[in-house]
Amino acid sequence: MRVLFVGDVCGRPGRNALRENLPNLRKTLGPFDFVIANCENAASGFGMTEKIMDEMFGFGIDAMTSGNHIWDKKEFVGVLEREPRVLRPANYPPGAPGIGFGTFERQGRKLGVINLMGRAFMSPVDCPFRASDSILESMEADAILVDFHAEATAEKIALGRYLDGRVSIFAGTHTHVQTADESILPGGTAYITDAGLTGGHGGVIGNRYDSVLAKFLYGVPSKFEIESSDARLQGIVADIDDETGKAFDIRRVSASAGQ
Repeated sequence: MRVLFVGDVCGRPGRNALRENLPNLRKTLGPFDFVIANCENAASGFGMTEKIMDEMFGFGIDAMTSGNHIWDKKEFVGVLEREPRVLRPANYPPGAPGIGFGTFERQGRKLGVINLMGRAFMSPVDCPFRASDSILESMEADAILVDFHAEATAEKIALGRYLDGRVSIFAGTHTHVQTADESILPGGTAYITDAGLTGGHGGVIGNRYDSVLAKFLYGVPSKFEIESSDARLQGIVADIDDETGKAFDIRRVSASAGQ
């Protein structure tokens, strides 16, 4: 099984980078059995809308993960309740709208996807370690992907090691900076601390430099504006053994339009 996981899609530049690069990646690195994308910043950098969700599914995305910004567009909360292909972190407290994991099937193959969120420097949520244990007890799939939306590198590495051998792919998101530590862990899990940013790379983690500068200079709130220059699709491609569900290859992807 070959899986493409797309790092945080940020605004229109990110959606355009996804639309323009995905067909070529299918030719050069595919075919992909599944394409999963983190969508929490897809609507102008903050949250998601139903129209944009439909647009991204039209690109050939099989399922979407998210993070703390999935709640930013209030009208999308109702969509989370009825669309099982869009996940929110599973370790939000019981009763939160939507679901945090699912199993998706294509051509007889099943990919389990689990969305979790970190607790270090993030909003209070339940323990991602215990939440993953509970989910994995009942999940039946040929391969399992975890998107861990977290700030702290140490927390990502710790959970990745904790789940090594129990999941096929562990990809961190949230920081929008692709890390160069892709590896196959000893138990057979394809790991990367952060899959990167699908969007404009000419600013500050997907936003225009001048729109965020006041926050750093003066410590006051500023309205972030989406960066459009140097748009890229970033993520990983992982190959999973069909018999064991363990990964045997992982590659970083960072593709500009036309590549």
